[in-house]
Amino acid sequence: MPNRINNFFKNYLLLIIVFITGAAVLVIEVAATRILSVYFGNTIFTVSSVISVILLALSLGYFVGGRLADKRASEYLFFQLIALSGLSVFLLQLLNSILIPSISGMFSLQYGPMVTSLFLFLFPGFLLGMLSPLVATLQKVRLKTQGIGQITGDVFFWSTLGSIVGSVATGFYLIPTFGVSQIILGVGMTLVAIGLWGMITSGKLIGSRKKILIFFIGVSLIQILFVVILDTLKQKDVVYASDGVYDNILIFDHAYEGKPTRFLQQATDASSAMYLDSPELVYDYTKYYSVYKLVSLDIKNALVIGGGAYSVPKALLTADPDVVVDVAEIEPDLFTVGKKYFRVPDDQRLVNHVEDGRRFLQDTDKKYDVLFIDAFHFSIPAHLTTKEFFALSREKLSTEGMCIVNIIGSLSNEKPSFLLSEIKTFKSVYPNSYFFALSSPTKTYPQNIIMVGYNSEKKLDLSSLQTDDMFLASIPEHLIRVEDYLLEEHPVFTDDYAPAEYFIIHDRLLKK
Repeated sequence: MPNRINNFFKNYLLLIIVFITGAAVLVIEVAATRILSVYFGNTIFTVSSVISVILLALSLGYFVGGRLADKRASEYLFFQLIALSGLSVFLLQLLNSILIPSISGMFSLQYGPMVTSLFLFLFPGFLLGMLSPLVATLQKVRLKTQGIGQITGDVFFWSTLGSIVGSVATGFYLIPTFGVSQIILGVGMTLVAIGLWGMITSGKLIGSRKKILIFFIGVSLIQILFVVILDTLKQKDVVYASDGVYDNILIFDHAYEGKPTRFLQQATDASSAMYLDSPELVYDYTKYYSVYKLVSLDIKNALVIGGGAYSVPKALLTADPDVVVDVAEIEPDLFTVGKKYFRVPDDQRLVNHVEDGRRFLQDTDKKYDVLFIDAFHFSIPAHLTTKEFFALSREKLSTEGMCIVNIIGSLSNEKPSFLLSEIKTFKSVYPNSYFFALSSPTKTYPQNIIMVGYNSEKKLDLSSLQTDDMFLASIPEHLIRVEDYLLEEHPVFTDDYAPAEYFIIHDRLLKK
């Protein structure tokens, strides 16, 4: 029995290791989108770049590994490549900590993810791709009675199965539980440990092999030390940092307009903030929640899609003691984080729903007097930009209700234009609508644009406003004359056609 167990272990050991290395590839691939999203956003360009580079790396690894296997396949070489791949993963993390923050600004938001992916992930993926042909060759020597078809089938089965496990484990457990740097460090340590163990057990450590082993151990320890020190320094001035389910979450304190301010940053955007010594709203776009006051709308139910630091929900609760505010925030941790760091009240009138905004609208039976949509950061949820979505939003409004949307775009007729397509899409559902430029309606650089649509025929008379609110009194000068733009030249976004990320990246590149 012991011999049978030993033979089984010996015959399947390399397949078990291929399973682990296959898992490592997908852990790196899934974590890579989080690494790049810090600099380029969590866009289709980021995801496509990571997938393409990993597939390129594996293809090159299979190609070179197959030829290397025919020339000099050995268990020592196999484990040496695993250890080297572990060192390359450590190097990946070092480059991400030291170099990428400095050079990422040199690349465009569209092509930067591809360049950076090649720089960070090509070499580790290439080394891991070389392993499968080597294992197939080694297994053929061990299992002389098995055909090459069965052997290669087993190798790719276990490698792919490991990739599936790595992908699921990263998305469902590792990222929600650990930081990305910890995940990458763990992958590197696992690969180096397996490689060193195999190098030690696969033959006598004499001469140059002993020196190579010492080199691997020394370099591994130095890289781990550097990564730990750099991560510690990066967290020095941070109030809170975590990897959320959808984005990196970073909270830090800094001065804004001379006042001490706390910021919430998700991925690349510090899009929410709170004064530490005042209840006043920080960003002007959030103040547009109050346009309902200009038509004397009596609000009982309000919905905010996109909680962030919960600035608008807090303002609504303060403005009306009778209003009930629902919040659809897809990031699970933000409500708890908001209570701890952004003075979000423990109020029965504030009901948080951890759910996608569109899905929540589809499922709810409530009618809302005010719907404030603030889910458009750098990473654009395209399903919230379409005609069908805005039609759904109007269905969920009360008879006199209004929909307020915060987006970012450029006021120019140049094509493609995310903003003008979105205005046209919004107007197709809300004919009674108004549009405001946060900075100026005469500027063509990217800025916050507020879209306001009424469910009723009630008009907003901006020529004779009667209000004591200084902010509301100032909004007529921000009104966009939509008739000055050639909306007919721009497409309406639908569920079938909504290239929102492509359009907005071109907005930012061409109209700075």
